[in-house]
Amino acid sequence: MRIPDWTPERKPQPQDLVQAIVDRRGGTLLNLDRALLWSEPLARGWNTYLKAVRTGLGASRQLRELGICTVALVTGAHYEYHHHAPDYLAAGGTQATLDALQAFLRAGAQGEPQGLAGDEALVARYALQMTRDVKVDDALFAAMQERFPTPELVEITATIATYNMVARFLVALGVAPEE
Repeated sequence: MRIPDWTPERKPQPQDLVQAIVDRRGGTLLNLDRALLWSEPLARGWNTYLKAVRTGLGASRQLRELGICTVALVTGAHYEYHHHAPDYLAAGGTQATLDALQAFLRAGAQGEPQGLAGDEALVARYALQMTRDVKVDDALFAAMQERFPTPELVEITATIATYNMVARFLVALGVAPEE
């Protein structure tokens, strides 16, 4: 990491904040948390917001995780992919789909992604455009609108946008996956 790991000795933080993060993480702080905890308001807001995005949305977890994996691969956020590829698999995704996504992106991400079908291909293309181009072309957005009810479209979009923010934070600070 390009900054020192946060420790309570270096920058004391309220115990309720640290405990809330530990609880959300299942008992341990991750390297991302050790970067965020340099700022109490940032860590507190991030923990609340990301908890909502991760666990409070109704849109398909599998599709949201695929969108996150797409963002991670496009931005080079290895930390993000390290954590979310297993979550995608746990949500019902397959390794073959992750392999196809990687191959599609390595090949320049042109046309339809081979090895991805239906909703997965659509969400991967949407995440790619949101990440690489920011603006989503009208035809792709229309396809998303046709396929997903507005609440799901909003939640998938927010998840992809959120993890673009996360990726940029991770990459800029050089946060590496835990050993």
